[in-house]
Amino acid sequence: MKKKIVILGSTGSIGKTLLNVLKNKKKFFDVILLTADKDYKTLYNQAKKYRVKNLIITDKICFKILKDKCKKTNINVYNDFDNLNKIFKNKVDYTMNSIVGFAGLKPTLNIIKHTKQIAIANKESIICGWSLIKNRSILNKTQIIPVDSEHFSIWSSLNEFDLSKQNLNDTIQHLFITASGGPFKNTPLSDFKKIKLNQAIKHPTWKMGKKISIDSATLVNKLFEVIEAQRLFNIDIKKISIKVHPQSYVHSIIKFKDGLIKICAH
Repeated sequence: MKKKIVILGSTGSIGKTLLNVLKNKKKFFDVILLTADKDYKTLYNQAKKYRVKNLIITDKICFKILKDKCKKTNINVYNDFDNLNKIFKNKVDYTMNSIVGFAGLKPTLNIIKHTKQIAIANKESIICGWSLIKNRSILNKTQIIPVDSEHFSIWSSLNEFDLSKQNLNDTIQHLFITASGGPFKNTPLSDFKKIKLNQAIKHPTWKMGKKISIDSATLVNKLFEVIEAQRLFNIDIKKISIKVHPQSYVHSIIKFKDGLIKICAH
């Protein structure tokens, strides 16, 4: 039986990457829903290519354009996430939430009861609404999987623990999250006034969207990731440090109280 998949924010870099992974595995996966904010052209092309019958596009003008474009197809087009009950009769197997910014919180909360697993790349949702997400996931028996490379690495390294029950503060001595240092790691402070936008979005390691590239250049993104780790793993924030690692090979280091150290590199 095919695994049923949902991608929230399918027109962004993470959504496109996931669809690219699935393109040669269509006999194993059935994409039930794709969503976007304004990019109706990409969303429409994705729906045609992957035979997706349900689309959500939140911008009202783009919704009208896409609705008209899909008039003679079997594609259902919706304008908001209050229509999920119309789309889902049973739980899907896996949802990827790659919506950028605080806009991802409501879709996260709405989709939880409709999915067995939710992979969250939307760190703002975790930072702003973690207690809501956690409580709703427990109520609906939905597994949360962090997708940020650092947090996925931590999550993988802690797979022998029951994260919903165990107090990791009793076990972990310190947690290190790595950072590349961004494009201006070696730039003198005297040159910062000369920085141009195209320099700030040119990340030395990863190809990402503009917002997260800017947040990485200022290292604000890494502060977000510290808060995200504290939320996800319920660890004392004083036990979490940032380690600059330009090669971006090691993603997390966990030092346990019994002397064991786990390093996740990929």
